[in-house]
Amino acid sequence: MFDTMTLTKAAGAFLSAWLVLLLGGWVASELYSVGHHGGDHHQAYSVEIDTGEEPAEAEPDVPFEERFASADAGRGERVWSKCRACHKLEAGENATGPYLHGIVGRDVGAADGFNYSGALSDAADVWTPEALYAFLEDPKGYAPGTSMAFVGLDSSDDRVNLIAYLETFE
Repeated sequence: MFDTMTLTKAAGAFLSAWLVLLLGGWVASELYSVGHHGGDHHQAYSVEIDTGEEPAEAEPDVPFEERFASADAGRGERVWSKCRACHKLEAGENATGPYLHGIVGRDVGAADGFNYSGALSDAADVWTPEALYAFLEDPKGYAPGTSMAFVGLDSSDDRVNLIAYLETFE
């Protein structure tokens, strides 16, 4: 049934496997260690990286009216995916943020049933396309104290396209 020879074989197998593991780790570390032999430390190869010395091209200074005139609501629908987590487009259906149906031209803080933080009312009276454009660039900078956690949209094209898309929901 169970004798000392079985116990000896099991212990030997376990200790042998452990020894192989330890020796394998030692051999691997010796094979793949970065050389510190003889004090000669030189790099095998160098990779050139762009240090960013050249300034990035700034966006051309195009007036908002021109940007908004060329806005694409279809592309704005793709940008809307960033807003979908907190906002709804159905009228009266608030989520984490207020519903955005009819937002363009609506009074600031006027979404029925949503409890606003109050910081938005100090920033603007009506959500004009220009006000939305400025707000979407940097919500916390436009309305300090707002509870909106979104960091904003860097691309001016994304902002005007999103506003054009939201304008279709009136």
